[in-house]
Amino acid sequence: MNFDLLINHATQLGKQKIAVASAEDMEVLAAVSAAADIGLAEFLLMGNRQEITQLLREGFPGLLEGGTVTIIDCETRESAAEHAVKAVQSKEAGVLMKGNIPTAIFLKAVLNKEYGLRTGKVLSHVAAFEVPRYNRLIFVTDAAMNITPTLDEKAQIVSNAVSVSRSLGMAVPRVAPLAAVETVNPAMQATLDAAALTQMNRRGQLKNCVVDGPLALDNAISALAAEHKGIGGEVAGEADILLVPNIEAGNILYKSLVYFAGAKVGAVIAGAAAPIVLTSRADSAESKLYSLALALSVSK
Repeated sequence: MNFDLLINHATQLGKQKIAVASAEDMEVLAAVSAAADIGLAEFLLMGNRQEITQLLREGFPGLLEGGTVTIIDCETRESAAEHAVKAVQSKEAGVLMKGNIPTAIFLKAVLNKEYGLRTGKVLSHVAAFEVPRYNRLIFVTDAAMNITPTLDEKAQIVSNAVSVSRSLGMAVPRVAPLAAVETVNPAMQATLDAAALTQMNRRGQLKNCVVDGPLALDNAISALAAEHKGIGGEVAGEADILLVPNIEAGNILYKSLVYFAGAKVGAVIAGAAAPIVLTSRADSAESKLYSLALALSVSK
């Protein structure tokens, strides 16, 4: 699986609607335009109607005539977030997307007790990377939501990532809880959690996947490195999902893959009642398009 195949897969699922909170952003609208051009989805654009219309006229006039976008005028960013979340909650749209709006305002609407998208599960960020010279997509979690997750939260983060990867055809994804070493060290919490997650998987508490750790990054993704160090098992050198120990590690790994390795990336927030596209303002329109394709695949 790569992103070309992912987009092709998503276009075969039938057009869904995506609700965009505060769509007054040229990069967001570029992703909307690209998605509309390939028949990926239709869009509800919440925000300042005048600003959105002006941006469309300047950059994507075809969207004003194509019938693939509907603009819902909202006076504030808070109102735009509320309308977008309510559209998803009512099933008018199947995916929620963050536009030009602070994450705190966006997530406040997502977590609203009356109309939000809470399910009782941990919400976690799942990023899919297409890395040059790597033969498949690899998933990294959690680089954006949970700061220092507990063991129970890590178990839910694994389950979210497994659900996302299985939606792309990985029947039994291999999960590597990352740490600096492969041995359990009581002074290193990441190794203790990794060992516990491995046992939880073996006892059937984490289903539809194979978990084995702790593993350092090289031994999780390189069969040669794992063989050289004498590390066996089903996951060593073959990991599909990399579980990072905390948000700093995830953020650094995420940005290293993008900026040093030139990886393509798409990401989704899982664990809510519907997939959420929570991209950074620095993400390209291409990355936003990949994120939309990933979210649409997960929502089916």
